[in-house]
Amino acid sequence: MVKKYKITQEHEKCISCGACVSACPENWAMAKDGKAKPKKTEITDKELKCNKAAENVCPVSIIHVKEVK
Repeated sequence: MVKKYKITQEHEKCISCGACVSACPENWAMAKDGKAKPKKTEITDKELKCNKAAENVCPVSIIHVKEVK
């Protein structure tokens, strides 16, 4: 069974450092406003490692990856 995860980001608190983009370029990019943004917010096990790395590297702890029950 494939687990699903939801990514939430407190976008307004983003400091535009790009750490998440460096950690997970497959799903994170800089948006037009200069802040980072996930390309998709619903992911599976295959995408978890990269997005957890983005969550862990964020210096302001505004990225949250939670399992969807």
